[in-house]
Amino acid sequence: MSSAEEIAKAAKAAFEASQLVSSEERVAALYAIKRELEAKKSSILDANREDLQAARLEVDAGRMSESMLKRLDLGKQDKWDSMLQGVLDVAAMPDPTGKVGYATELDDGLELYRVSCPIGVLLVIFESRPEVVVNIATLAIKSGNAAILKGGKESMRTAVLLADAITSGLAKTNLPPTYIQTIQTRDEVSSLLSLDRYIDLVIPRGSNALVKNIQNNTRIPVMGHSDGLCSVFLDESADEQKAVRVVVDSKVDYPSACNAAETLIVHQSLVTTLWPIVAKALISKKVKLLCDQPTYSPLSSILDTETLKTYVQPSTAEDYTTEHLSLTLSIITLPSLATAIQWINSHSSHHTDSIVTENEANASVFCNGVDSAGVFVNASTRFADGFRYGFGTEVGISTGRIHARGPVGLEGLVTYKYKMRSVVSGGHVAGEFGSGGKQFKHKPIETSFVPF
Repeated sequence: MSSAEEIAKAAKAAFEASQLVSSEERVAALYAIKRELEAKKSSILDANREDLQAARLEVDAGRMSESMLKRLDLGKQDKWDSMLQGVLDVAAMPDPTGKVGYATELDDGLELYRVSCPIGVLLVIFESRPEVVVNIATLAIKSGNAAILKGGKESMRTAVLLADAITSGLAKTNLPPTYIQTIQTRDEVSSLLSLDRYIDLVIPRGSNALVKNIQNNTRIPVMGHSDGLCSVFLDESADEQKAVRVVVDSKVDYPSACNAAETLIVHQSLVTTLWPIVAKALISKKVKLLCDQPTYSPLSSILDTETLKTYVQPSTAEDYTTEHLSLTLSIITLPSLATAIQWINSHSSHHTDSIVTENEANASVFCNGVDSAGVFVNASTRFADGFRYGFGTEVGISTGRIHARGPVGLEGLVTYKYKMRSVVSGGHVAGEFGSGGKQFKHKPIETSFVPF
């Protein structure tokens, strides 16, 4: 097995070699990878079943959650098909590199362009879901970045075969086979985190503990993809039908996802009116409600004893900072929009939060006041997803505030460089400009491409 430094060196060399590979060739590589995945589908799903069997033993022993087990299953037809469709969707998207964001003529014959370009070598560390190997490899190739991927041990068998298919696909193209590499151990991760000479960006995708551990153990820039403490706020003007649909979908559609709601905030004016209706809708979907006293009281009088005992219990302070990842929802009552915004900003992970309201002014205040990557009005938090945003797929959802925020697709995997060209005899020198010398023109250039 190659050492971590050899892997990093190979990734850097592959990245540098790839910079003269055309966008069309990168797209061809994605189609080649898709064909390899289709050809190897049977063996990949066999490996996935072995991972699931091993994970079931871990769940039964209390060492793994049911939500993590569900994330491992690649055998569901819609999941496999979605993974392959993501490859096609990304392949069909515009090349994010080579785009001009700023162009100006500094002097006669002296042009300056700011142009999007790949970041370099990505180290992506993620948990659970094996299809992430394909998602990230696809985005990395399309955006011109090399990548080193580390998945969770619980999906290792599946990830190895997915990575083999990717390597086989790359081998049939002009991109180096080492353009996408995978590693298996934590020791390799620890070694790679010290290799800032070769690795340009670390993307941890998983628990908050994983992200913090990575950030504390590397000098390499980190794009944090941590837990999703998402909330829905029922404003005092909330419509009944919208409230039921948005709250239920936010919690029930896929409860183990990071964009599922974990907290419901109820305006105090709705405690005896709209709240019991929403609560019954949630309970009908077998959602367990962890209620504060104002939301618990009305349910105790309208639900039968068995239902109350099974699905409703008093909440604790810890419940409001817990990512349940299951059919469990924390409920809190607050007196105003202002307190709801303040509560979200101090308790959430700044992932995605939604308001249900018929008041346009309140909707505007909520969206401007809540400091999260996604702020929605009368829409389920489950829409916070790169595929649903039209990004093809995503590396993850960034809860940070720098470079990329929210679902990170192709645009989040590029940076930029400045290109300057002099076309006059003798070239240009800076010493000719300034006091008593030439003055800069700074005349905008209308163009969408760089002529060199």
